[in-house]
Amino acid sequence: MAGAVWIVAEQHDGALARISTETATLARQLGEAAGTAVVGIVVGSAPDTAGAELARFVPRVLTVEVPHAADAAEAALVASAVAELASAEPPTIILVGATPDGRDVAGMLSVILGWGVLANATQLTWDDGPLVEMSIFGGRLFTTSRFTGAHGIVTVRLGASTAEPAASVGEVLAQPGSAARLPIVSRLERVSEESAAVSIEEASVIVAGGRGVGSPEGFRIVESLAEALDGAVGASRAAVDAGWIPYSRQIGQTGKIVKPALYVALGISGAIQHKVGMQTAQTIVAINRDPDAPIAAFADLFVVGDLFEVVPALVAELRSRSA
Repeated sequence: MAGAVWIVAEQHDGALARISTETATLARQLGEAAGTAVVGIVVGSAPDTAGAELARFVPRVLTVEVPHAADAAEAALVASAVAELASAEPPTIILVGATPDGRDVAGMLSVILGWGVLANATQLTWDDGPLVEMSIFGGRLFTTSRFTGAHGIVTVRLGASTAEPAASVGEVLAQPGSAARLPIVSRLERVSEESAAVSIEEASVIVAGGRGVGSPEGFRIVESLAEALDGAVGASRAAVDAGWIPYSRQIGQTGKIVKPALYVALGISGAIQHKVGMQTAQTIVAINRDPDAPIAAFADLFVVGDLFEVVPALVAELRSRSA
């Protein structure tokens, strides 16, 4: 596997995360352009399900079972297992998702292997080696970089590629686990948000509220439209900072990056920090009283009006159609 392109998968409750399906697609495209092997790596206490899913995107998948992964901070275990494999047969590039866990894995791999990291890639191409496009200064500028050494690690942002399964399913090979190179940190507690709401990273429809919503009670109108559209509720940083909605719903430069089919922005001005998190949505609809709001420049449909008048009418129409 020398010179190969690797993708390290991320799992949510044992299943392959969306970020990994997109990154695997990008890895396969990069491998085809380079004429080199593409390998997926899945590490966990029960990696078989995610491994089988990953095999739909790349021709070869290596699974490493780590029995105590469920009770430990997984990033160190994943990094240790991947580093063990990479030390034996170093790939040219290792791709991981630019998520909190992915960044941890990338940083630990960099320390163990001594390889450089290029972060938050928005695009990868091949020109006698990987070329990595990155968004900087809150999305105001884009840079293209390459590694000075023979090997490197890249964290890939959500939305950098569209997940596309390969023409055929790849092979899955189980690999023996080994002792962790990093100290194992026990997980003392796992705190999960008590909500049946759809994850904003996985949602195909997102309705987000901003400062214009006005209050925590104002978010009920956001929730009503999200429910009518069978979507998830998101928010701008202003709404989160005001304490109207949990941070887990924040979209933007300091929140989450999303790529839904439909993004509805209610009372959101569309400053660059928020735009970074949702600009790759397929369709953007914005409702705002300010006709000069920045979001008007990039929304597919911009409605100038009071969201507390427009949204109830929209919800009523949607419900009448589904009745």
